Amino acid sequence: YHHNPLPYDPRLTLLPRELLIGARVLDIGCNEGWVSCELAQSWAAQHVVGVDIDETLVRMAWKRRRAVWSLQAPVDSPRSNPATPSTVLPTSNKRPREALPASLSTAPPDPNYFPASCQLMFGQLPILPSDISGDTGTFPHNISFRCADWVHEVIPEDVEGYDVVLGLSVSKWIHLNGGDSGLRRFFHRVYDALRPGGTFVFEPQQWDSYTKARKLDPVQNAKNLKIQPADFERLLKEIGFVSMKRLGVAGEG
Repeated sequence: YHHNPLPYDPRLTLLPRELLIGARVLDIGCNEGWVSCELAQSWAAQHVVGVDIDETLVRMAWKRRRAVWSLQAPVDSPRSNPATPSTVLPTSNKRPREALPASLSTAPPDPNYFPASCQLMFGQLPILPSDISGDTGTFPHNISFRCADWVHEVIPEDVEGYDVVLGLSVSKWIHLNGGDSGLRRFFHRVYDALRPGGTFVFEPQQWDSYTKARKLDPVQNAKNLKIQPADFERLLKEIGFVSMKRLGVAGEG
């Protein structure tokens, strides 16, 4: 399992904030929910769906949601940065999004208001059901997790489509497990799941990392693959993706 030692994921700093504000987001291979929770809490996403094939990881993601909620500032705290109006201006190749709820038009609460030691001393805070709290548009009610093999299974959340789909550090595993056809199916699934003008945020993994993959026989699997990471851009264009842009590498100037 992957342990994230940072309170934030440096890869997200490469994304333009306006891409996520008010967006429906799908995080494929969400693992323990670190990225999903950060997007839902601090990036003003309308709703984030985290999906992972590992049931244990999905249970941990639900637990992380409550842990993150327990550390953030109360919504009426002075440190929660109240009432800063903001507007989402869709670009020409973007589908106009629905008007933001008032709760998404303000800066998010401080995610580290309470020290982590509070959870050890007093336990985690309860999360009131949205029908009682009256708030479905902000964290922790704007995030959900689901255990599924998303490449091969349609989940109920897919029906509404997504403005943004994230595929971070998952292509190698999909490729090794499903072969070239599995990778193609993955890209097609993403394309079909996106709303018109939606964005696929994709982090490819280099070919040499395939041979280091664990829990599989990477040599046996990799030798049967004809598609390599250098082919991904061409393949995505053939499927229908346009306006590709390299955002850089996290941690580089």
